[in-house]
Amino acid sequence: MSQQTTSSIIIEPEQLEQQLEQDNLLIVDLSNRANYVQHHIPGAIRLECSSILAHRRPVMGLLPSNLQLSEVLSDIGMTSNTRVVACDDEGGGKASRFLWTLDVVGHTKFSLLNGGMRAWLAEDRPVSDEPVSPSAGDFTARRNEEHIINKEQLLQCLEDPDIALLDARSPAEFRGDDVRAARGGHIPGAANLDWIKLMDPGCNMRLRPEKKLRGILESLAITPDKTVIVYCQTHHRSSLTYIALKSLGYPSIKGYAGAWSEWGNDPETPISAG
Repeated sequence: MSQQTTSSIIIEPEQLEQQLEQDNLLIVDLSNRANYVQHHIPGAIRLECSSILAHRRPVMGLLPSNLQLSEVLSDIGMTSNTRVVACDDEGGGKASRFLWTLDVVGHTKFSLLNGGMRAWLAEDRPVSDEPVSPSAGDFTARRNEEHIINKEQLLQCLEDPDIALLDARSPAEFRGDDVRAARGGHIPGAANLDWIKLMDPGCNMRLRPEKKLRGILESLAITPDKTVIVYCQTHHRSSLTYIALKSLGYPSIKGYAGAWSEWGNDPETPISAG
């Protein structure tokens, strides 16, 4: 597995602009199709986020098979040596879900474009409306259990003091006032950090500064000495939380892809509300 430094996980728009001509760079844009057609980073390949998801209703954010992921990633031109930069037009959730997926299948040569297309466009960086056809790649996905957790495993560790649960949904969802499954509330013991709190609207939706993020996390007892499990409704919003924690050097983070769409729809799982 390739090595990755925490400093390389987040790339600034000004850095990427200087690197657009580099060989082996693959920019993957998970923006809305209409926005991508209108303007994208020169050379960027568009990927539909649904192509890296599997649904088993009512559970809507599961991982596809290794075979499907191998096909999707090869189709966009990936190889084991490709350096990937991901972006989207909605705050980083889709791009981060893609990067978490890469982490799960053992590809760590990746970065999140800080602020995504919102920052890129607001700062008048170069764009294109030219269609981009990817070259055929050759990527084999191999599942790494280090970065994922399932419902059964999570049930076994709810009382573990070395585990910290972080819910990236809105406070209303967390309390159980906004119910998006058969039951509302949250997984017992979870702390709530709405994913939008990670973004700085005054800086074109970039992640907030490191010192600010660390302060927020530590106030919630989400500390690097624990294994942090992140979730939301479908592990979309919480994927940005995952990438933010990874960029801060947290050594053990897991994404619960079943998330509330699984937990809240299972009458046997324990929940807390309020």
